[in-house]
Amino acid sequence: MQYRLFCSILCAGLTLGAVPVLSHEFWIEPEKYQVESGEAVVARLRNGQEFNGAEQPYLDHRIARFEVFQGGPAMLYLGRMGDMPAFAGSTLQNGLAVLIHQTRPQTITYDSWEEFQAFVDHKAFGDIRTQHQARSLPDAGFVEQYTRYAKALVAIGDGKGADQATGLETEIVALANPYTDSMADGLRVRVLYQGAPRAEAQVEIFAKAPDGTVAITTQLTDAKGETIVRVAPGHSYLLDSVVLRPAPAGEDFVWESLWAALTFAVPAR
Repeated sequence: MQYRLFCSILCAGLTLGAVPVLSHEFWIEPEKYQVESGEAVVARLRNGQEFNGAEQPYLDHRIARFEVFQGGPAMLYLGRMGDMPAFAGSTLQNGLAVLIHQTRPQTITYDSWEEFQAFVDHKAFGDIRTQHQARSLPDAGFVEQYTRYAKALVAIGDGKGADQATGLETEIVALANPYTDSMADGLRVRVLYQGAPRAEAQVEIFAKAPDGTVAITTQLTDAKGETIVRVAPGHSYLLDSVVLRPAPAGEDFVWESLWAALTFAVPAR
């Protein structure tokens, strides 16, 4: 048991510490997006690309927040070091459960400008190079700090309820319930940054079909920080939106990225 725990922690350290952040998402993946009343909710933490990724264990030194909301105050989730799945065995009350997980900040060093530019282009940040040069920063060997803010919507029993803003520095809020409301016109979501709507923000949408194939699209939020995601029955979804900002003066990193993720499913009707 001790050997397995050591291997889980070692592998997670290698995965999270060595993989470039430029195109890797981090999300909460429930084992079942809909559970029966009284059934335990089980969810995995994943890091990867195209809605496929390596499972990460519960590591308390990497967690800033791990909580559940069900229409009221946050309920703290405490796991055991090395747990896989990271969220396991919790029996929640009927309704919509909002799981959130915030990582502690980590850093990546870019060995070339091209590495960073690929990230900038993928997330549609615009002309970051001009800002970079205006700050007299080097084109290689500079450091970015990144933090992940993941949410998942899980229906327990009747699944009734609503998503809510949870106080994460950046997050995606579903403005309807995908388990109980009509999704004929899509799911409207709002992207928040420091509690305010984030206009003209890119939202990357990963739609996983029942056969496991994943379709990827992007769209921008409007002036209210909102966009409508077209969804299909029987599919699960990962939405991703990233903030990039200059680091505060005096830090040993020069850029900071904040990654918001939201996962949910649409019932097969």
